[in-house]
Amino acid sequence: MLRVLAVDDDVAAVEELARLLRADPRIAEVSVAGDAAAALRDLGCRVAAGSRFDAVFCDIRMSGLGGLDGLDFTRLLRGFARPPAVVFVTACEDGAVAAYEVGAVDYVLKPVRPQRIAEAVRRVEEAVRRTPAPPAAEGGPVAPPPDELIPVELGGRTRMISRNAVRYVEAHGDYVRLHTADGSYLVRMPLASLARRWEPMGFIRIHRSTLVSAAHITELRFDAGRVAVQVGDDVLQVSRRHARRVRDLLVRSFHREAPPLQPR
Repeated sequence: MLRVLAVDDDVAAVEELARLLRADPRIAEVSVAGDAAAALRDLGCRVAAGSRFDAVFCDIRMSGLGGLDGLDFTRLLRGFARPPAVVFVTACEDGAVAAYEVGAVDYVLKPVRPQRIAEAVRRVEEAVRRTPAPPAAEGGPVAPPPDELIPVELGGRTRMISRNAVRYVEAHGDYVRLHTADGSYLVRMPLASLARRWEPMGFIRIHRSTLVSAAHITELRFDAGRVAVQVGDDVLQVSRRHARRVRDLLVRSFHREAPPLQPR
């Protein structure tokens, strides 16, 4: 029995698609999302809960995607440990080649016919059967990377700050400011040097002057083509130069037991 997610910004279209999918006896569950941001949220929450969708039935041309069309959204799905199968359901007649290039298992043109959806579900079943189960980790779960303590000077005293407690880092000339839940601290070090050390530990460069811990990001925001992340009470803008890579890296973080993001 399959669990699927239908994604379309046309309310009538996605409701009709969901109705056809629910009528198929091979499908146990159908969820609905109105754009890629909502779809990413649902996919990420599923992964964080130890579950997954088997397939996504997605339109190509949708509004409200923060710069992502259906093809870009599908490329981001490759960041999951076990990405769902993708079926495009669209009125776009000239996108089939691009759709199959990004790994779609089927391409269904609107208006949708029940027989055509049934065939798409059959292809999804085949794709799911061909997908190998993830191998069990040898020796149990993978240990998280060791923490690092950073000495900071406070009024003549030296305090040790845990790297895991750092939410984000801002450049201040030859210094960086480390932001934690209980304060911020200046350390004499170029941001570029710190980024080289900490990016393998889950930190993401979102701007030439800002480095953020993916583990502390609680929300991914799209607004008029711009991207921002929320860390605690702070909303940090992602530069256009880094936006695509940030989106990709955050999706990859879903299957590493990072807190589920809530794009909006």
